Amino acid sequence: MVNVKKTVNELDPYVPGRSNADLARAYGLDPIKIIRMGSNENPMGPSPKAIKALEENLHRIHTYPESNIDDLKGKIAEYAGVDSENIIIGGDGADEILDVLAKTLMEPGDEYIVHPPSYMYYEFTFNIHGAVPVYARWDIGKNQLDVDSVLEAITPRTKVIFLCTPNNPTGGLIDKKDIKTILESTDALVVVDEAYWEFSGVNNLELLADYDNLFILRTFSKVMGLAGMRIGYGIGDEKFIQYMHRVKPVFSLIRLSYIAAAATLDDPGYIAKSTQLSIQSRDYLYQKMSKFPELKVYQSRANYILVDVRGTGMNSKEISEELMKNGIIVRDCSSFRGLDDYYIRVSVATLEEDERFINVLRDILT
Repeated sequence: MVNVKKTVNELDPYVPGRSNADLARAYGLDPIKIIRMGSNENPMGPSPKAIKALEENLHRIHTYPESNIDDLKGKIAEYAGVDSENIIIGGDGADEILDVLAKTLMEPGDEYIVHPPSYMYYEFTFNIHGAVPVYARWDIGKNQLDVDSVLEAITPRTKVIFLCTPNNPTGGLIDKKDIKTILESTDALVVVDEAYWEFSGVNNLELLADYDNLFILRTFSKVMGLAGMRIGYGIGDEKFIQYMHRVKPVFSLIRLSYIAAAATLDDPGYIAKSTQLSIQSRDYLYQKMSKFPELKVYQSRANYILVDVRGTGMNSKEISEELMKNGIIVRDCSSFRGLDDYYIRVSVATLEEDERFINVLRDILT
């Protein structure tokens, strides 16, 4: 066998959520009736304008994507309230932006800071480049960042600090004053992951004017309903964005993704309704699950809820399996660094699906 890179050989594989087809085969279920509450997707589906635009452009997939996507940058910039020069767009969701960040910044042995539990793809991407993770702390009990642990983790080799707000999988926010404290304590790039910001109504764009070491990460996969189209974007200092473009693949954003993203931004009514539905679902799930004395349910500002299930007498794998037998996918969080074997993450769904989930959960727990 060929010799792979040492960093790749030592890398733990990323563990995604289970697919409908996988679940249907395992339990003899109808894949159409499976409820997906494990991947933080948009239960409303995509914008009708995006669907129409895709249908009208399917005949063009034999040509290369546009290399000039200034019009889409302009729409994103208008949506975010920044200049187009501050925008970089990725064609594999926000994950591509992470990869470009690593290629732009990290030399083998450089350090980056993460606060487990948080989005695991930071480590998956950066470790490939020989970067060294340094762990700060997310206080699970308080569901908030331990800011001192971040400050104590900073060294001369720190190149990047990841701050996820709302945090995945806990749903807690990082206070703006704490982000400012961290920005002022380092020359490292502070990446604020705002993939779920629309569900909280809180963002940190105003800090961009004062801190050139701030980079904000966002996605079209959540409130925009385009997870399958893989579109992400970053907002940062214009000069830094120019460096990122030196290593970013030119044609990574495929034509159909480009078209779907532009059409969705032209549908503000859809975005508002999508946001409202997810918040309504989240609040319903929190209220109903909190009534089960066996569960510890964490308040969330995202489109998912973290649940401690140890009071059920089952671990996360066992309760996830019971739910899957009934055609409901939730996320077993035992693979998240910083969590033990007793946490699941429940994503929002339609209210009808939420009700079915609660009924199934009640049957499992009684």
